[in-house]
Amino acid sequence: MASLPSVEDLRLVQAVTRTGAVGTAARELRISQPSASQRLARLERLCGTKLFERDTRGARPTPAGAELSRRADHILAHLEEVYDATRAAAVSRRIVIGTFASLAPILFPVLDADLPDLEIQQQVDHGHFLVERVAEGTMDAAFIAIADQMTLPRGTVARRVGRDELVLFVPPGARPPGRGRRPLKDRRVAYSTYDRGIEDIHGHLAAQGAIPRRGVTLSTTIAMARRSEHLALVPRSALATELRPGEHLTPAPFHYRLTLSAVTTPTPPKPLIAHLPRLRATLNLS
Repeated sequence: MASLPSVEDLRLVQAVTRTGAVGTAARELRISQPSASQRLARLERLCGTKLFERDTRGARPTPAGAELSRRADHILAHLEEVYDATRAAAVSRRIVIGTFASLAPILFPVLDADLPDLEIQQQVDHGHFLVERVAEGTMDAAFIAIADQMTLPRGTVARRVGRDELVLFVPPGARPPGRGRRPLKDRRVAYSTYDRGIEDIHGHLAAQGAIPRRGVTLSTTIAMARRSEHLALVPRSALATELRPGEHLTPAPFHYRLTLSAVTTPTPPKPLIAHLPRLRATLNLS
């Protein structure tokens, strides 16, 4: 379609963003500056908004231009992988699986050990980007926790792997939660989750009297609790395979459920789908 940006358009946006000048970007791409300016003007008409603020000091991306540049990075990176991926598919049983940063150190070791006949290419990103890759055909499956909180693109389906729940991780040296209406009163509690409920969880902990401390990933949150000998609130699956001697889990003082889903095309890799029940059991999902 004529209205879609070309590869040359996307490379121009990348170059202007990186160099900060239309003329410099044009020389880098070996085109004339008038041609580069005309191409940018056409893109701005198609987008219906200004992409770069241009003056005597150069060209700076507007918020819209910065977003287009980020999308260009994403699209062109995939294009660069096309031929390598095609050749690899011809000689191996390779599948591409993606998940988010917090789940990666839990999910990928399990899949690697349980599916030794498959070459699994691991990718980590935010959930909506992973789903886009499944839709565009560059990823076979995305394990995410927000499938029921977003509109899936055409050509993708979500299969529930299992239900997870938040639990309190109690390392050696940490006092277990108390009793009563505020069992975490004045207690420092690290917390993390893999869905979009981080603000709700912070509020629940504060209501229980806790001093909440957010961890950037599940593994970071657990490490914080171990080092400081305080409680951590995390999904049960985060410690499904790595509880150490003297550590234990106890129910969270409030009810909170999570859903882990595998987003695939309507015809996903059969070995992976056949493995989902075992994955559910390994991660202690219900």
